Amino acid sequence: MKTAKISFQGQVHNVTVNDDLSVTLPTGQVLAERDVTWLPPANGTMFALGLNYADHARELAFEPPKEPLIFIKANNTFTGHNHNTWRPDNVNYMHYECELVAVIGKAAKNVKREDALDYVAGYTLCNDYAIRDYLENYYRPNLRVKNCVGTTPVGPYIIDRSQVPEPNNLVLKTWVNGELRQEGTTADMIFNVPFLIEYISSFMTLQPGDMIATGTPEGLSDVVPGDEVVVEIEGIGKLRNYIVSEPDFFNLKH
Repeated sequence: MKTAKISFQGQVHNVTVNDDLSVTLPTGQVLAERDVTWLPPANGTMFALGLNYADHARELAFEPPKEPLIFIKANNTFTGHNHNTWRPDNVNYMHYECELVAVIGKAAKNVKREDALDYVAGYTLCNDYAIRDYLENYYRPNLRVKNCVGTTPVGPYIIDRSQVPEPNNLVLKTWVNGELRQEGTTADMIFNVPFLIEYISSFMTLQPGDMIATGTPEGLSDVVPGDEVVVEIEGIGKLRNYIVSEPDFFNLKH
């Protein structure tokens, strides 16, 4: 089952999602993908991983971390499928990051690795855009790199964990204007989903709706206003968004 949160005619609905990305309202009414506004399917705390793929760490000339490098993303950074996101004025490099996201389904504290997937409700995708100009240290990414409002598309839906039997062996791809720019596999993650749930729950309680964004493989490139960016994960789905300028995003005068 795939579930999503959408807005239609001024009301927010929790819906089921069909294979063609049409959605079925609780009333039974079916709406096409383009007829609804897609919202982030979960709104808990997002725990995001840095340098969690060895090839990506090498791409940046960094040693892979010995323990998870985790930072937290603000709720207002999230946006939905088919939405616009923006590139700040006067920056030189902004890149996509295709990431598998595990969505927590029940409170998790001191969870053992072998039991960790029992605490996952399902999986979704995110595109964790990074503004490279603001980066001071890859081991300590500052807030402006990853927490600008509306720069983390999430969705389109949450797919039930029963439909993803092996989350640690999925192909990830990113397409920019139809051109394949990034390809990797979750098998190359340094710290996989069960490890991360065990690790985080050892010092805090994960809550339903919390998300663990598991990092991105190598293959990053700059994106600019006018670009269409699609991130895809095998067995999960595709998440699309569009890059616009800062004035256009905030309806400012040029």
